[in-house]
Amino acid sequence: MAVPTYEELMLPLLKLLSDKNTYTNKQCNEILAKQCNLTEEEKRQTLPSKKSPIFYNRVNWAKTYMKKAGLVEAPKRGEVRITDLGQQLLNENPTDLKSKDLERYDSFIEFTNKSNKNNSTINSVIDIEENKTPEESLEDAFLKLKISLADELLEKIHTCSFDFFERLVIDLLIKMGYGGSREEAGQATKKTGDGGIDGIINEDRLGLDSIYIQAKRWKDTVVGRPEIQKFSGALDTPGATKGIFITTSTFTKEAKEYAKNINNKKIVLIDGSQLAKFMIDFNVGVSLETVYEIKKIDSDYFIED
Repeated sequence: MAVPTYEELMLPLLKLLSDKNTYTNKQCNEILAKQCNLTEEEKRQTLPSKKSPIFYNRVNWAKTYMKKAGLVEAPKRGEVRITDLGQQLLNENPTDLKSKDLERYDSFIEFTNKSNKNNSTINSVIDIEENKTPEESLEDAFLKLKISLADELLEKIHTCSFDFFERLVIDLLIKMGYGGSREEAGQATKKTGDGGIDGIINEDRLGLDSIYIQAKRWKDTVVGRPEIQKFSGALDTPGATKGIFITTSTFTKEAKEYAKNINNKKIVLIDGSQLAKFMIDFNVGVSLETVYEIKKIDSDYFIED
């Protein structure tokens, strides 16, 4: 089954705590995962940042929202138990529990109003429509911005001159750790007549090995297997075993399969979307606009001697 949303986890969590015992967060995670029949793979699914498992993140926010409503409490850090108010709600035999249901509690209304007041750009700290936790909403927004930026980068590249495209490829490879200095990398390239560049770049600053490059600034033309075959054949003359084929468009399935199965040499294919992603990751052609810091409690600070 799919990983339950935080709203779908609120009532099961409250029922789990109905025995009035105190549970650790780890115990809640394990019991709820078993109740939901989650596979190991589903439990390991993470947010796009790869820092937090989705399921544990959603259990945590289910607990947080119910805590803000006064339904559960945390006697100690990392622990949770039901309150009298939470028990009263269970006595009503609810069939489900949504964020809107928590609005009957003044403490929850105060929490959401405070969140809205502190951030005028967000209507609510809870994404009721998409039923996502704040981390999920934030990371989704980040990914959308990144995808939009990647599209803008490719559009910009297609309007630039060939010489600029040549410099862009060199700058990116240097930022990724290849080619030594820019002067050394720049001397290794030469223009071709088909809208691309061919060149050789050092794999490291010592020049212990060389990587051959072919780049195509194509927009609507898909790179097929014949182009990869020609590139592979060109590597045979100098006895090269490593190559990078970059395009601002895409590769056909046959081209990818051919590159994957070549014997005795390694050819890496970088399409337009990957090129834009690398440019963003290695800060080529982009600049930092805004930084949002997400902080958490420093438990060590509050340890008393």
